[in-house]
Amino acid sequence: MGKIKQISASPVLNSRGDWTVQVDLILSDGSRVSASAPQGKSSGSAEAHEVDWKSAIKNINEIIAKEFKGAPLGSQNFVDKRLLALDGTVNKNRLGGNTTLAFSTAYAKASASAKKLPVWKYLRKIFGPKVADSKRPLLFCNLINGGAHADNGLDFQEYLVIPQAASIRESTDIAAKIYLALKKYLSKKYGAGATGVGDEGGFAPVFEGNTKPFEILEKVAKEEKLSKKVCFGMDAAATGIKLSKQELTNFYANIIKRYDLQYLEDPFSENDFQSFAKLSGKFGGKVWIAGDDLTTTNLARMQEAYESKSINSMIIKPNQIGTVSEALAAVRQARKWGWKVVVSHRSGETNDDFIADFAYGVGADGVKLGAPARGERVAKYNRLLEIEREI
Repeated sequence: MGKIKQISASPVLNSRGDWTVQVDLILSDGSRVSASAPQGKSSGSAEAHEVDWKSAIKNINEIIAKEFKGAPLGSQNFVDKRLLALDGTVNKNRLGGNTTLAFSTAYAKASASAKKLPVWKYLRKIFGPKVADSKRPLLFCNLINGGAHADNGLDFQEYLVIPQAASIRESTDIAAKIYLALKKYLSKKYGAGATGVGDEGGFAPVFEGNTKPFEILEKVAKEEKLSKKVCFGMDAAATGIKLSKQELTNFYANIIKRYDLQYLEDPFSENDFQSFAKLSGKFGGKVWIAGDDLTTTNLARMQEAYESKSINSMIIKPNQIGTVSEALAAVRQARKWGWKVVVSHRSGETNDDFIADFAYGVGADGVKLGAPARGERVAKYNRLLEIEREI
């Protein structure tokens, strides 16, 4: 097993034009791996603390490099525990969750390389619970953006199309066909300016009300003869939405019935476990009620959600917690409770495709990568396709 020969960090741009940190490792066999930290815009308050990119680079080059230069590969949990000890705070306030994740991810890639394994297979080996090679995640494709990801007046953040297909190849094809047809429809109905996109590549025109996107997605899917091959979902990202709990509940009841919703994420404010529980009690038998800002890939938040019966599924975002090992632990716990697991990118992404390997590695039920457009999103879709061919 090889060792880390050299560690360095540098700034790279993310998809919003902001700087983020990239970690480069040179290994004892002369090979090189790199990993960069994504960044969320709509973030839960309990997420790992994020430091600015200059501090992240300094922390890598001056603290982490000294600690881990010469470290052997293939010991993910041990290295991640050392990272936590080096930080010494509950929420990674010293080093920053973006700093620790960039290094932890680079170390995972390096260990996979040393073991001559694809990253997804390395992750599956250290994950623990058995996952069938045939397991494919559903694609949760954000084709219309609103909320914090677009300046278009929509209260809710993501309008999702979820292809119901047995392969990633077919699912991607369905998503891409609807995406392109949607672009034509919006341009014809609202004008060329309506095809501008939000942070995650979905279209972001100004709509007449919060249900209009579903009406249009349903229409486009029908015109493409794909109605029976897709379901719909929503990430409400409801923290900060200026609607009452009753107004939100009524809205969700309406769209669940009208559009046969499969998935509903963060329907209430991030600390409103009881409203989540009431909605789950009513609709959890047919709808994935998912926590994101509610749970933040954090075992303590997850425990509270479990005890209050708030959700039946959850989002996993490694950068919410700050290390690969902690993200894996969150998935293990979710599985013990019988929750669906949806692995997710962030709105501010680079071309790093690690999240696709992570989703396959843990046997995720779903994966959120944005729209099937823009380089930083397409890189991840293409990596899923590549993994499917490998299997």
